[in-house]
Amino acid sequence: MRAILTPFSLTLALAASTALAQSEDVTTFTLENGMDVVVIEDHRSQALTNMVWYRVGAADEPAGTSGIAHFLEHLMFKGTDDMAAGEFSATVAANGGTDNAFTSQDYTAYYQNVAADRLDLMLEMEADRMVDLRMTDQEVGTERDVILEERNMRVENSPQALFSEQSDAALYMNHPYGIPVIGWRQEMEELSQEDALSFYKEYYAPNNAILVVAGDVNPEDVRAMAEEHFGPIAPNPDLGPRVRPQEPPQLAERRLKFSDPRISQPYLLRSYLAPERNAGDQREAAALTLLSRLLGGNSTTSYLATKLQFDTQTAVYSGTSYAGMSLDKTKFTFVLVPADGVSLEEAEAAMDQAIADFIAEGPAPEDLERIKTQFRASEIYAMDSTSSRANRYGAALAIGLTVEDVQQWTPTVLDITAEEIVDAAKSVLDRRRSVTGYITSGMDADTGTEG
Repeated sequence: MRAILTPFSLTLALAASTALAQSEDVTTFTLENGMDVVVIEDHRSQALTNMVWYRVGAADEPAGTSGIAHFLEHLMFKGTDDMAAGEFSATVAANGGTDNAFTSQDYTAYYQNVAADRLDLMLEMEADRMVDLRMTDQEVGTERDVILEERNMRVENSPQALFSEQSDAALYMNHPYGIPVIGWRQEMEELSQEDALSFYKEYYAPNNAILVVAGDVNPEDVRAMAEEHFGPIAPNPDLGPRVRPQEPPQLAERRLKFSDPRISQPYLLRSYLAPERNAGDQREAAALTLLSRLLGGNSTTSYLATKLQFDTQTAVYSGTSYAGMSLDKTKFTFVLVPADGVSLEEAEAAMDQAIADFIAEGPAPEDLERIKTQFRASEIYAMDSTSSRANRYGAALAIGLTVEDVQQWTPTVLDITAEEIVDAAKSVLDRRRSVTGYITSGMDADTGTEG
């Protein structure tokens, strides 16, 4: 049974989402050394998620050291003055918790999921490795081998990942988003202890960090623990603003042909340069979020699926994605797998026609209401997880958004009109700011010979 919102019920949903955002119990404060703290109270269970986010990612790396942000993330689990290598994670596990970390283009984050009464210990250990990281040459060499093998598994063994790297490098002509987070192999092989420590000393400082605690906690207790453990750490006075090379005007579409014998079925991928979510100005990003879900968010009910998979039967799969959570310009991406007997050129033409038809027609009211209902439901479900809530606020603050931006995101998306969605499509889906790739096995489909 499909959930359909009438205009009246949509208004009620918007009001409910606004109330939900306003009722979320979030406390923020900043320590004297510049460290931001976010406390999200959730007393439904005696557990919590503790996260330390650093406002530095792969796009902030010095030239020639691609992969150093991710490499340092691995080395952060080595020793300190007070802990032996591996002792951090062993201590978390001994206390019944789990821990890990991740690196993106814009931030690096470390987290633990533990019982609420273990928070003080987690903060003590995180503060320790913020300033006292120690590593030997042997540990650096071993961990460098680990990240190289990670690249082998995730990238070299995946033709889709290899093409994605090529596509990003073509889409971003000047911005470091065109460099993979894991790094280029030839530069990863040369990463040294000196590179890691230099990056660590510059960026791992309290005035470049955000502490996010979500779960069964009291804000004043968190404040006291944060001041005890992180308060004595001196800020880095030389830490400047995040200044990155930006994209020049893009005036010509780029086209790539990528062949790999491991490709079992040819497909098309096109990425457009697109605006990101910005503090106090999220409407275009909200419109693009809905546009992506309308065009290709569902493999059976989306606009492209209806047009290409069912009406014309030119494709067996179609999809779109939009990643608005970034510090700088992001991308809006289409993927299309042609049906048997349909060439990539024919499939691309059909896709372009479908996009043009959508812009001319605009979204059907019932489709837009259905997508908004699904979006609101997914946002509500995400609030059941302390990890999801901690990630939502941490990622937002790490890219310059505010707590208010996070809380107004759902109401903003639900308030977007069909006209705004069409305007966003017209603005972003400009082939001059795109890269289109044909990904094949390199074999002619009819003759079985090299094409």
